[in-house]
Amino acid sequence: MTTLVVVSHPDPQSLTQHVARSTADAIRDLGGDVDFADLHAESFDPRFAEADVNLFRGKGTPPADVVAEQDRIDRADDLILVFPMYWWSMPALLKGWIDRVFVSGLAYEFTPGSEFVKKLDRLTVHLIPVAGDDAESFDRHGVYEAFRTQIERGIIEYCGATLGSTTFVHESDTKSRDVLAAEIHDLSESIASRVAYPATATSRRRSKTVNWRLTGTWPPSSEACLPNGRGCATTDQLGARYREVPRTLRLPYANPRWSRRT
Repeated sequence: MTTLVVVSHPDPQSLTQHVARSTADAIRDLGGDVDFADLHAESFDPRFAEADVNLFRGKGTPPADVVAEQDRIDRADDLILVFPMYWWSMPALLKGWIDRVFVSGLAYEFTPGSEFVKKLDRLTVHLIPVAGDDAESFDRHGVYEAFRTQIERGIIEYCGATLGSTTFVHESDTKSRDVLAAEIHDLSESIASRVAYPATATSRRRSKTVNWRLTGTWPPSSEACLPNGRGCATTDQLGARYREVPRTLRLPYANPRWSRRT
């Protein structure tokens, strides 16, 4: 099983980068293969230029940098997107990566007068947005529902991919480093287990989805369990070992490896 981890943040010492690398490390620890794509470090060009417009119109061929990214997706069974929340959405660099890479031929097939065909049904996508605000504020202002409509439905499900999980890391600028470190450790292990051992989980398409707000305790309180689309993770993905004995998460290591937040 191969997982493509894509991160969009210019600061290699940021919390977002730490989340991405911790998740990639956890997958490798379980024997999984990881392709790590740091869009800033690799200088991916997000601009939808003339060559991209021509391709959209059915003329020309995909630019070389787009083909390289599409090859990465072709090799992957799972895709993990890690990014800070900017204006209720993802950064422009990651949005540009999707705009240019998720095009006709890879993500879907459509020509006027023909049937629309979703082509990414073999791919499972996990989303890890890092947000400065708290979960209550997101819920009150409708951010979760906007995220569900725009990104989960409008991108992932539109292309036929399976939404494996959406797990928000809230209060990235205000929680203590120890609390964040514990949350990230548990988050990365949970997703790694889901990716590395898909056969041990209930069918992904039939998984019951609940909210897990990363409060630092297990199991989540009943107040934290909300309908699908509220910043969620599937119950089977979180692992039976966490459901057996309620426990408080402890700091997994003494020195968190990020220096700047979000």
